[in-house]
Formats: sequence, structure tokens, C-alpha cells
Amino acid sequence: MVRVRFRRRRWCLGALCASLLALPSVVPATIEEQRARLPPPATCEDPVTGVWRSHRYNPRFGDWMIFTLTVRRAATDPASLVGSIEAHSWSGGPTQSEPPPCGPGVLHWTVEMTALGRFDAPRRQIEFWGTRWWVRERQCRGWPSYNLDHFTGTIDPRIQEFQSVNNDGGRSVNEPTVFRRVRCLEDLGAPHPAVTPPPFRPPPRRGGCS
Repeated sequence: MVRVRFRRRRWCLGALCASLLALPSVVPATIEEQRARLPPPATCEDPVTGVWRSHRYNPRFGDWMIFTLTVRRAATDPASLVGSIEAHSWSGGPTQSEPPPCGPGVLHWTVEMTALGRFDAPRRQIEFWGTRWWVRERQCRGWPSYNLDHFTGTIDPRIQEFQSVNNDGGRSVNEPTVFRRVRCLEDLGAPHPAVTPPPFRPPPRRGGCS
């Protein structure tokens, strides 16, 4: 009887391990796969101004989000920042890194925000947050309300990126989001390189359930 119980328990643990491996949607997005979706980096004269972009899948809520930050220096204080935040979101599975056609249950919308921020030059720390939002475009359906995003991170000038956390007072609590500077302010009229984004891929697992 003891051996039967042990074998049954071992079989249950194996089945649980296999089921977890078969559910990539519960694994959070990695930094590497976020980077792979972004256009090439832009090196600008100013260490913080320019257009910064992220492209992230959220497996918990089953939606995609592209954030675009347009960052400028405030005229009155070089350490203060002004600009805008664009939040482009759509619902879909982990392979739908581009918006799907409208259909039953599909959400697809774009929110625009005015934004303020701060930049600590010696520490290369950036803080950028929305101050007011409005729906710029409702491609399919969208939510009736929105929480203002608040990003904090440290810029790495070698790769023109900063790994931020987003806290919006709602569903985003220390949510990791990678931003890459993709354009300088003086290049806003130039053509933008197109990147075919890969689908969401969970990080590889090692060693099973042990």
C-alpha cells in the first residue's frame, strides 16, 4: 500500500510539472524578448531627450502594449522633463504581436497623455509620468477609463535603453518595461525603420520541477 501511494504521488508530481511546462502564458515576458521587438537604437547628443519605445506582452491580462515616450527638456529647468506618452494596446494571444482585425471580444485602442518628468544626470535616472489622458483612437473597443502611467528607470547609454518599472495605481505595480531610444528629436521627420516583432516567447526552463 505504501509503494502504491508513493508511485501515485510521484505520478501526480510529474503530471503537474508537465502541465506547467505546457502553459507558457503564465511565464512573464523576459527582457530579451522585449528587446527583440524594438527598432535599432538611436544615439543622440542629449542623454535623455528623444523618442523611447517599449513593446510588451502581458500574459496575465492577455494583451499587448506599445508605449512611446517623447521626452524633451523643460525650458525653465534642464533637470525637468516635458513631453507625451502614447499607449497603444490590443487584446490577443502571445503570438499576436501586431493588432488583429476587429472582432467579438477584441480590444484595440490608443491613449495619449501629457507628461512630466525628471532626469538625474549624474545617476542617469529618469522618471516620466502622465498628467492627463484622452482616447486618441478607438480602433475596435476600449476601456472606459485609464490609469496614468509612471515610469522610473536608469538609462544605459551604451545600448540607449532603460529598464523601467511602471506604477499606474491600478493593475501595473512595479511592472518591468524595457524602453529603447529609437529616434532623436532632430530626426522626428525622418523615415522610421520597420521591425517585424517576434511573438512572445517564455524564458527556457531548466531542470524540470526539482
